[in-house]
Amino acid sequence: MIIPRLDRIAYGGDYNPEQWPPEVWPEDVRLMREAGVNLVTVGVFSWAQLEPAEGEYRFDWLDRVLDLLHGGGIAVDLATPTAAPPAWLTHRYPASRLVGRAGQVFGTGARQSFCPSSPDYRAAAARITEQLATRYAGHPALVLWHAHNEYGCHNPSCYCETSAAAFRTWLRRRYGELAALNAAWSTTFWGQRYGDWAEIEPARLTPTAGNPAQQLDFLRFSAEEHLANFRAERDILHRLSPGIPVTTNFMIASCKTMDYWRWADEVDVVSNDHYLRAEQADNHIELAMAADLTRAVAGGRPWLVLEHSTSAVNWQPRNIAKRPGELRRNSLAHLARGADGLLFFQWRASRFGAEKFHSAMLPHGGTETQVWRDVVALGAALDSLGPVRGTTVRADVGMVWDWESWWALELDCRPSVDLDYVERVHAYYEWLWRAHLTVEFVRPTDPPDHPLLIVPSLYLTTAETATALTRYVENGGTLVVSYFSGIVDANDAVHPGPHPGALRDLLGLTVEEFRPLRSDESVHLDNGATADTWTELITPRGATPILSYLDGPAAAAPAVTRHPVGGGVAWYVSTRLRAGDLDDVLRRACADAGLAPRDDLPADLELVRRGPFRIAINHADQDAKLPATGTELLTGSPCDGLLHIPAGEVRVIRTD
Repeated sequence: MIIPRLDRIAYGGDYNPEQWPPEVWPEDVRLMREAGVNLVTVGVFSWAQLEPAEGEYRFDWLDRVLDLLHGGGIAVDLATPTAAPPAWLTHRYPASRLVGRAGQVFGTGARQSFCPSSPDYRAAAARITEQLATRYAGHPALVLWHAHNEYGCHNPSCYCETSAAAFRTWLRRRYGELAALNAAWSTTFWGQRYGDWAEIEPARLTPTAGNPAQQLDFLRFSAEEHLANFRAERDILHRLSPGIPVTTNFMIASCKTMDYWRWADEVDVVSNDHYLRAEQADNHIELAMAADLTRAVAGGRPWLVLEHSTSAVNWQPRNIAKRPGELRRNSLAHLARGADGLLFFQWRASRFGAEKFHSAMLPHGGTETQVWRDVVALGAALDSLGPVRGTTVRADVGMVWDWESWWALELDCRPSVDLDYVERVHAYYEWLWRAHLTVEFVRPTDPPDHPLLIVPSLYLTTAETATALTRYVENGGTLVVSYFSGIVDANDAVHPGPHPGALRDLLGLTVEEFRPLRSDESVHLDNGATADTWTELITPRGATPILSYLDGPAAAAPAVTRHPVGGGVAWYVSTRLRAGDLDDVLRRACADAGLAPRDDLPADLELVRRGPFRIAINHADQDAKLPATGTELLTGSPCDGLLHIPAGEVRVIRTD
């Protein structure tokens, strides 16, 4: 079990009692019990309340809160408050302030306004962590530690002199000698050679495009500084509070700057925050993608949703409220894809501050609101779904996700500003979602056992990755690679020879020239599909053309190719096809892989297998039916051959 001291599906949210007078706290506990809450996160932003002056600690209010929660049967995920340094720290240690790429010094009055490399910040963070761990390690309410909050969300990189010195230290460890750094950074270009380590700066703002290899290394360094800060807090908590797992809330699929593959083995429990993109069509598909990626980072094991919203958020351009039933569908979609806990931000809506218009489990309108009724109903439903807890999801298809390739793809001076890493992943994912094929995301060097592997975007491709993908195909796998992949190495240097470089032999072709399209331009393929953004002038070198361009700058050239290699097949798609126009190509690839899309099911029915359970979520306005036999958990009704899923509803059936 991911939280050994909690024997149920975790349900609750962020609880910020310091925002409310103490007489409200008993009412909070009473209403939490009414809603079925069994876990709350406490203390995320309470550093100034816990340590109002340096070395002066006040825990009396937190003692009372934890005692009240324990008395109500509610467990605690206790946070270290280090994402919100108090004003005294910034005032006393001004060198700890965050500095932007252009040299601007950020002020206080927000959160994460600190330099991740600051020794003053790190020392203060260690002290408050030690105080909390020493005081509460034995508290009976404590079941989980929550280090920091959303590492790197607002301060992914700092460009101050402290960071510059730390970057130089990191580079010396990475390269050893300046000659190796000069070679990796290709400093012969534009006369950038370094003769002394002291000459090297962070990837600060430059009058024109900066060195891409330097920018990549600075992104790596910055991500490692945040990970080092987490490790420091985690190690303190492990030492002083043995047996209590430590987590931190990731922002998987939305946080570009943290390479969560590197965090995967560092946390005791993988946790994620997810918020719908309210104005995105069919945003439940993006939710499913984020959940599948979170499960992959967790190594296929169950994980926690530490934050999502009951309704609207407060920080998007237009904060759209959720539709009837959407709270339930969103939450149970996370559960379907491997979550063993569902927590919201937050328990009680704030009356003040930047997030006062963010939805909550207990809204400003109180218990006479639909949101509250939905929260209570979800808590009751989770009691029925207890047997799902601890089971694992069964996937059908592999898909490569690589944070470093995302970083590199979207640096300066690419052939088109329209190259978008997440957009390509989402397009392929959407087709698979509608085909009712569940995705397992993988590292590029670790292809899965599944018969089909999709590579939606892999601009940065190392030799190790190319070898792994080649071995996957030779051993019988079917590989689908999208455009502008295989182009550069880990230092953003183009692989020698014709494109697509590292993947040229595997794909059986060369690309003579990239032919990106204008912003309003589209092209047509000979199967009737329409494409945009990108085309390529391809010459097959063993691959067979399957589809060709009818018009545009690559007219008559192959657009999609197929190349048998060993026991498998490598497909290449050289243009941007939307999810619907990918249908022909991906059906052919599925046929090669021996997979069959579920054409017998409605396209808007989400269907996931988790252990012996099949979880069906109907996102349509019409009822749906699913061939099934077993017992439905939410209603307790037997199903003999056909499961009925009402419009907008969820059904969970045990089939063993």
